[in-house]
Amino acid sequence: MAPYLLFGFLAAAVSVLFLKPDFIERHMGAAGKFSGFKAALFGVPLPLCSCSVIPVAVSLREHGAGRGATIAFLISTPQTGIDSILVTYSLLGPVFTIMRPLAAFISGLAGGWLVDRFSPGKEGGADVSHAAARECFCCAEKPVNRIAAAMRYGFIAMPRNIGNALLTGLIISALISVLLPPNFLGHVMGSGLKPMLIMMVVAIPLYVCAAASVPVAAALILQGVTPGAAFVFLMAGPATNAATIATVWKTLGKKTALLYLLTVAVFSIIFGFAIDGLFAAVNISASSAPMNHAGLPLFVKNLSAVVLFVLIAAARLGSLWKKHET
Repeated sequence: MAPYLLFGFLAAAVSVLFLKPDFIERHMGAAGKFSGFKAALFGVPLPLCSCSVIPVAVSLREHGAGRGATIAFLISTPQTGIDSILVTYSLLGPVFTIMRPLAAFISGLAGGWLVDRFSPGKEGGADVSHAAARECFCCAEKPVNRIAAAMRYGFIAMPRNIGNALLTGLIISALISVLLPPNFLGHVMGSGLKPMLIMMVVAIPLYVCAAASVPVAAALILQGVTPGAAFVFLMAGPATNAATIATVWKTLGKKTALLYLLTVAVFSIIFGFAIDGLFAAVNISASSAPMNHAGLPLFVKNLSAVVLFVLIAAARLGSLWKKHET
């Protein structure tokens, strides 16, 4: 996955040159007929995890975005991003790669509509400053050299933000693959709704970023878990975590938080069944979903893995050094 993740970091760096907070707020920072649609659409490519998306969403709320648009952004953004889409293709193939952004957009749109329909009140208010929201982007300090700032975001900030989660996900996927007997999880969990519900209950409170969830999902599929259940993990894991749920509850109210959770839960199951149905319709084996891109030369894969590890290590060491200086 390293070559695709590195390219994803580059694409994320380029994206922040155009999808700056001012641009986002101009299109979504006001209540309107299409604000929820724009919020879900803009959220799909943004490389923000379920924690870093919180201050950005709160900033939208501060600038007049309705509850529905805020929830649409909160649901669609952490599920996927330019980097995780490429990583999904590298390990899980084209079917998952197409379905992830589609599920993120549709579930975000549905969540925004449900909140506008059933929880349109004024209860709850943002309590995170607008300045804090901007720190997720390279343009927070507005340096003269925007390209250099974008590169710092893509190749320093992003590895620092997702590095620990990514390495944890890789370790977990390795342990699942090595320690468990072949198809052990498939025999235990079975098929249909049961494994999807198990994955949903496990994934919703966890913090796992969109890219880090991919190797875990690939390992689960190789252990016999259905593609639909793995997709539930891919969708529900990044879309929610305990911190996001608590923030939505506090800033937007209890009813909005419940609708937010209900949307993620229901649509993860819906798309899980859709994935299983699609694999069955085209007669693809579940274990064939994780792909090995033999077309890339081995030295490219190995070099990319070394570069990725160095980036993550350097970013973490830099962060530790700053804490030490403080």
